[in-house]
Amino acid sequence: MNTGGNTERPAYDLGATPEVVAPTAGSDKGLSKAVISPEALRALPAEFAKRHQVMPLALNDGILDIATAQPGNHRVIDDIRLVTGLEVREFIFPEAEILEKIGESYRITVEKMIEKLTADGGSVEGKNLHDIEVMANEPTVVNLVNVIISTALRERASDIHIVPFENVIQVRYRVDGLLQEKQPPPKPLHAAIVSRIKIMADMNIAERFMPQDGHIQIHHRGNRVDVRVGTMPTIYGESLVMRLLEKNSRVSTAKELGLDAERAELLSRLIEKPHGLFLTTGPTGSGKTTTLYSILQSIYTPELKILTIEDPVEYELPGVSQTPVRPNRNFTFANGLRAILRQDPDIVMVGEIRDSETAEIAIRAALTGHQVFSTLHTNDATGAVTRLLDMGIEAFLIASSLEGVLAQRLVRRICVHCRTETPVPASMHERMEALSGQKLEGAFYRGKGCEECRGTGYRGRIGIYELLTITSQIRELIVQKRSNVEIKNAAQANMMTMHQDALRKAAAGITSLEEILRTSSGDQRE
Repeated sequence: MNTGGNTERPAYDLGATPEVVAPTAGSDKGLSKAVISPEALRALPAEFAKRHQVMPLALNDGILDIATAQPGNHRVIDDIRLVTGLEVREFIFPEAEILEKIGESYRITVEKMIEKLTADGGSVEGKNLHDIEVMANEPTVVNLVNVIISTALRERASDIHIVPFENVIQVRYRVDGLLQEKQPPPKPLHAAIVSRIKIMADMNIAERFMPQDGHIQIHHRGNRVDVRVGTMPTIYGESLVMRLLEKNSRVSTAKELGLDAERAELLSRLIEKPHGLFLTTGPTGSGKTTTLYSILQSIYTPELKILTIEDPVEYELPGVSQTPVRPNRNFTFANGLRAILRQDPDIVMVGEIRDSETAEIAIRAALTGHQVFSTLHTNDATGAVTRLLDMGIEAFLIASSLEGVLAQRLVRRICVHCRTETPVPASMHERMEALSGQKLEGAFYRGKGCEECRGTGYRGRIGIYELLTITSQIRELIVQKRSNVEIKNAAQANMMTMHQDALRKAAAGITSLEEILRTSSGDQRE
């Protein structure tokens, strides 16, 4: 029963989504909605509750009601009686739900810790490296870093930014693509905070004037989370970014990613071809790799050997052999792709085509019987052709190997809990019609802001896409090295553009017109 003291788990390892098993004190909707008595919380210390996985519920007439997943443990009951001096009454709930409620009820927020640290003072200015390392391992700094990370995970952040300025540390979480500023820790703690994270990531804390990369692995709510850490020297100290990747997350289907049925069917036909090159394109953070993971999962069978070369491996795919690049050992995309092709693969995924060498190897692999998937940084689908030509790839090789290109962006979803129909201002009509060349019709929606979306009006993201199929007409234009405009005009006769897809989703109440303008203006980030 006693798994709450597992030292490998970070603070707030809160388990999975609660499952209602039985009603209990103060709630007919399960423990997640129960109102907890403050007297009960004060009666049972947080560490005891976490260690024994019991949640105090209410205190009445000398009886402490508790939630437990394993009732009848006389040792735990006796310990509670000893600690509280109270009798105990048990209510049965799932373990995950109890852990969730413990974390919520005994929560130490970043703001509370920072307030305490600010009041307590403390500085590392003028201290040597040894003193900073000692301070980085002190419980106060360790707990602050743990709470910063666990709070970011709880708020569904994809990145944590810790940036020093002259008199302040800026802490921001990237949630649904946009940065949200948080209360800053005291500036004198900056070196200790960065050193603590570098220790966790097995980085060199003595090196403060060169960029470094590291990796942390933690557990949160029963899921393994990989944290990629990057530092960059600035004039006020080291800037640090942590990318949060939940390894146990399920890979989404094409429909869940935002592809409509018609284009999902077209995509399915393209990726089932026995050989050729298929690309996903878009700016950094537009979900390209996630789309490729979805594709690989959909086509995997035991009869196919699928190999990937990635930087880094973001999610683990069952049945797929995945290899990370290691530039410090000269194991690049190009070198890795050469090695992969000697492993007799049927399908190859290259995380990104960054240079002409990788592009040429990928294209020649596609021409010699392999199915190759990769990503490019371009603004639209037809831009992939121009980008490959700019890399020095011969036009006839592109025309012979390329089968399809899926360009994409991510837009925020309107929160379903506070979504409301809204009139479109005349100025918005003008801007959207100038951008799309078509008249706005129908109803549109906006999120008013609520507790579920933390007042933003948005919760989660969805893709907008354009899928370019390389037809014989397009191949001829590529061979003739026609301009991107000519190729785009030919393609759009049978292709829904990203902007048209976005307008469809806005009319359906999935996203807003403001989001379309934001992403169309090049403001797309993850």
